[in-house]
Amino acid sequence: MSIRNLDALFEPRSIALIGASNRAGSVGAVLARNLFGSGFNGPVMPVNPRETSIRSVVCYPALDALPMVPDLALIATPAAGVPALVSDLGQRGCRAAVVISSGFDADGRRALLEAARPHLLRVVGPNCLGVLSPPSSLNASFAHLTPRKGDLAFVSQSAAMATTVLDWADVREIGFSHVVATGDMSDVDIGDLLDHLALDARARAILLYIETITDARKFMTAARIAARTKPVVVIKAGRNAGLQAELRPEIGGGRGADDVYDAAFRRAGMLRVETLRELFEAVATLATGLRPSGDRLAILTNSDAAGTLALDALSTFGGRLARFSDGVWERLRPVLPGSPSPLGLVKLAPDASASAYSDALAAILEAGEQDAVLVMNCPQAIADGTQAAHATVEGARKARRTPVLTCWLGERAARTARRVFAASNVPTYQTPDETVRAFMQLVTYRRNQELLMQTPAVVAPFGVDRETVDRLVGGALSEGRTALSEPESKALLAAYGIASVPTEIAADPAEAARLAGRIGFPVALKILSPDIAHKSDVGGVRLQLDDAAMVREAAEHMIRTVAERQPGARIEGFTVQAMIRRANAIELRLGISTDPVFGPIVRFGQGGTASDILDDRAVGLPPLNAVLARDMIDRTKVSRLLMGYSDRPPADLEAVVATLVTLSRMAADLEAVAELDINPLLADSDGVLALDARIVLRGEAGAGEARFAILPYPEDLETEVASRKARFRLRPIRPEDEPALVRMVEASDPEDVRLRFFAPMRRIGHAFAARLTQIDYSREMALVAEDASAAEPGTILGVVRLIADPDGDRAEFGIMVRSDQKGRGLGRILMDAILGYARGQGMRMVYGEVLAENAAMLAMARRIGFRQRVHAEDPGLRILEYDLAVNSS
Repeated sequence: MSIRNLDALFEPRSIALIGASNRAGSVGAVLARNLFGSGFNGPVMPVNPRETSIRSVVCYPALDALPMVPDLALIATPAAGVPALVSDLGQRGCRAAVVISSGFDADGRRALLEAARPHLLRVVGPNCLGVLSPPSSLNASFAHLTPRKGDLAFVSQSAAMATTVLDWADVREIGFSHVVATGDMSDVDIGDLLDHLALDARARAILLYIETITDARKFMTAARIAARTKPVVVIKAGRNAGLQAELRPEIGGGRGADDVYDAAFRRAGMLRVETLRELFEAVATLATGLRPSGDRLAILTNSDAAGTLALDALSTFGGRLARFSDGVWERLRPVLPGSPSPLGLVKLAPDASASAYSDALAAILEAGEQDAVLVMNCPQAIADGTQAAHATVEGARKARRTPVLTCWLGERAARTARRVFAASNVPTYQTPDETVRAFMQLVTYRRNQELLMQTPAVVAPFGVDRETVDRLVGGALSEGRTALSEPESKALLAAYGIASVPTEIAADPAEAARLAGRIGFPVALKILSPDIAHKSDVGGVRLQLDDAAMVREAAEHMIRTVAERQPGARIEGFTVQAMIRRANAIELRLGISTDPVFGPIVRFGQGGTASDILDDRAVGLPPLNAVLARDMIDRTKVSRLLMGYSDRPPADLEAVVATLVTLSRMAADLEAVAELDINPLLADSDGVLALDARIVLRGEAGAGEARFAILPYPEDLETEVASRKARFRLRPIRPEDEPALVRMVEASDPEDVRLRFFAPMRRIGHAFAARLTQIDYSREMALVAEDASAAEPGTILGVVRLIADPDGDRAEFGIMVRSDQKGRGLGRILMDAILGYARGQGMRMVYGEVLAENAAMLAMARRIGFRQRVHAEDPGLRILEYDLAVNSS
């Protein structure tokens, strides 16, 4: 639904406990103990017709006996009667309910939601632990303890995991701002909670335990917004999908592949960890604010063994050891007991003094040939580890931008040093692998955040042969086919500009031999059958055939082999193509498939017949741009081959990137395509070439844009409009518009910029510009205006923006027209366009804040029909409101 009324979950004014009990050990008794014992300072009203009092508080026999309408209801009664209770609560004005009760089937959950929806009453559960808000002294749960107050929000899909985390954190004196166990999520789900927590200043960071996502679009939109404002760290259960499908069907089979979840978390800018210990370690590490610029780690230690363990961990977690220049080693030489390492491992003497640590750390930091420094110390009887800690803290203070992480090994001897680090906010850990893992968490988090902010290069638009696309896809569907043939698949790729090897179709072995002679030897021969997905598995591929006799013989043998291995498969003939000689080419596998949770995905990895066994692949969620496509490539092992090695020159990486971006566009354009597989795609310095392709179609209509977890570029909003003085091209903003947007602001009068952004700005920085251009089209829209007569687009003349609240009911607008474009009617065109968009989205209200001195904007708003009033807290501001229901046209 939305975040509406979620404040009643965490900051209720009054609570009704329905199903309260005095029976020891019952859920109702535990709920009453927690509610009354947590210190909540509002009225708590127990409801139970068989009790007169609960914990010395008057118990009411029914809802109609309550002296007031509760903000929040906590329900622990048999499932069958809960929907009627929720309906009654909603009619009375209750705003939220936590349903502890279990035993709901699908129909029961549906009835519960239908009972709540007409009244906008929000429901957590059913079958949930409850809700805890320590800052509000609220424990509306049957947890075994009330957590400390803190600034961590924890959202869990498992009640058992929630209580485990509470117990674990309590011993370590870790506090929380919010704790929610979502249960069956009939209404409030993780996306709703992320939207709420992103705006709640009491939550410094958000921790998630996830088993499955029910609404991928809502989750991705909310997660991307939350991750821009505060760290979001997630554990996802069920990595082994096959095993989970057997043991726990609810989080196993049919609930999405784990690597797709991984791609979703990365795309949202979140950090995924593996264990509960890592969950809290990551939050503590991220809280330091340290952000290494890369993955090069320098190691300073007084122990060979500790250094070796750190190196092992660095290799395991995918980091790199820094390499120092000769000048750094010269500075280090006076404090080294032996010969220097050729890399960035600095080994001090076992009894190294504090001054040795200080001098060595200073030399490393001043050189700046690393992205972070790990300082380690093993206890020694003749050296003071605490003094070395003080020296390290002083060096870290001077480090400025270079993160310094510490690891003082041992327990008793290291306690004082760890307190020194904690007091100075220098991150410290107990073991080398723990420290290196923390460093790599920082690296991964920064990379994921940068993917939210990086600006892709402007890519020239390419044409698509729509006529060929419609003929191929439409023809197959009209014939009732669920797959394109290999030649048809290659023709579809060609229509999108992806080169493939020319392929001929032969009806029988004799024709295959004739076509091979015409093509030129050697050739490749493949079986042509709508029933065979993987031709190699059934003997349906023969390569390097050197003459006509070999082709005929191979075709005849292929017919017999296929008949044996896949009886009943329809054989329509053969495909014949020239053998491609590209000795330095790397075989890749690219494709599109459909995940049951996140919808269309794009795959990339090593190709060839062994690709499934090697399983070297990366997954991305469309829409992709060049930055995201390059990130997918970098996450595979085959990417190292593409960079060139030995006597092989680097492959044309931009061609591979362009192919991935094209596949992303195909996923958006072609709703009928359920699966597309290119294997192999040859890549070398001359570009890319598809040797084989397979496309599977949907047997029934898809869900349109609703099938995407991230809404693709809304091409249908592109249009041309005219004022009395000019024609303009309007289109949605794209990430690659960042440079053009910056130029528009720089070309405007400083006073116009001040009126738009409420403060003087010489120019807008990358982070702000990226936020304005890299938008989520499902929650936000920005339309840019270009000169329709310009030969090449790329100059932005004006922008209008609309940001909807999570409810989709209200949206805030902003508008700016380049100073030299005023008086051409562009402002009114942009406002009319964005109001039309809002109306089409079913929004009720569009509003905005305008400086009182911005007379031109206020006058235009008055003409359009905006209501105007003075801002309640700032008389220098005017609130503009446009009721779309009243102004229906």
